[in-house]
Amino acid sequence: MRPSLHFTARTGWINDPHGITYRDGEYHAFFQYVPDRTSWAPNCHWGHATGPDLLSLTETSVAIAPGDGDDGIWTGCLVVDGDETVIFYTATSVPDFGIGRIRAARPVDADWLEWRKGDVVVEAPSELDLVAFRDPFVCREGDGWRMFVGAAHRDGTAMALSWTSPDLRAWTYDGAVLSRSTAEREPVWMGALWECPQFLKVDGVDVMVSSVWDADVLHYAGYATGAYRGGRFDAAGWGRLTYGEGYYAPSLFFDAEGRPCLSFWIRGVADEQAGWAGAHSVPFLLSVADGALVAAPHPDVAAHRGDRAADGRVAGLAADIEWDARGGELEVTSGGDRVLRVVGNGDTAAVTIGDEEWTVPASGTLRVILDGPVLELATAAGLFAATLHPAGDDLHVSASAGTLEVFPLMTRSSSGGPVVGNRTE
Repeated sequence: MRPSLHFTARTGWINDPHGITYRDGEYHAFFQYVPDRTSWAPNCHWGHATGPDLLSLTETSVAIAPGDGDDGIWTGCLVVDGDETVIFYTATSVPDFGIGRIRAARPVDADWLEWRKGDVVVEAPSELDLVAFRDPFVCREGDGWRMFVGAAHRDGTAMALSWTSPDLRAWTYDGAVLSRSTAEREPVWMGALWECPQFLKVDGVDVMVSSVWDADVLHYAGYATGAYRGGRFDAAGWGRLTYGEGYYAPSLFFDAEGRPCLSFWIRGVADEQAGWAGAHSVPFLLSVADGALVAAPHPDVAAHRGDRAADGRVAGLAADIEWDARGGELEVTSGGDRVLRVVGNGDTAAVTIGDEEWTVPASGTLRVILDGPVLELATAAGLFAATLHPAGDDLHVSASAGTLEVFPLMTRSSSGGPVVGNRTE
């Protein structure tokens, strides 16, 4: 079973989204890709897909592949500066692929389908005893540019290191922007390495958002809020953005209106017999409320809604649900079997799928996005994702209390008309 609106590769393994860019009326989305297998391997490629929104992507060709001194093409970013476009990626070599090098690539064609590798522009500082170094993120700063790279010190300190450049070619090391020991656990534990550390301003608040990694275990997405000045981030607060084992690798991008957004890799969504593994989340619009980072489903998700399902019945396996989660029970069935149960308990929600149960922070209205095997749950208190196993070809949604609205989610046919339900392969 394949989701309809969550991006998956035709075949092979995918993980981190990155380099998401809106250009000339469409999104370009790049992603970590291992062709011809359904499990991760270090020989990652950069896959590429395009579409009018991130729920309508079409996979194109591989953008960057191993070779020319690279055993793996790992996570990075894409920068547009006038007529110049550059991808900065993590170049890795086996067997010591934990310590990457930052290399540049530039497009050969106007459609960004083919890229030519350039020089290695940044390497791990030799004076630091690092066990991991990867995931560049580049942004404009003043008249120049700043690059942030995630690093893990052998003593257990997670760091975001930085470099500056006047021209995207020559880079000068500028030290640690932010660091934190893995021994610090309050108010939230942030691990020993920040994968994909990204810095931005949201509603006037400086924010760092990253994945939380420790000893080769992938945990969740966390963030810091505070004040950024001159290459240094003074953290005033720390928070956890995602819960459960689904979300990882948040990727910052700016939508068609220039608003800050995130997209995630969703783990555990796969059909090994069909030869594919991994999915990407719907896009989320970022805001800050009461000092906390909030991620809400992007308006593009609601744009895919069909007419409201008055009786909670959806002819298909894709739905967008809004429910007041302050009390009562929400149940989703398919083919007569219960596939999801959510119980609202004020500031938390108990989520049950089969024999597994999670407690997720909840605040106000609960947004539940279903798409075949994908569940995404969003409130102002955080995000949760997991894998579902629908038994039929439709959904029935009911709630014992609160206001409930259920909308089918629609894909688009090649002629542009609506198609309700899951795509077939």
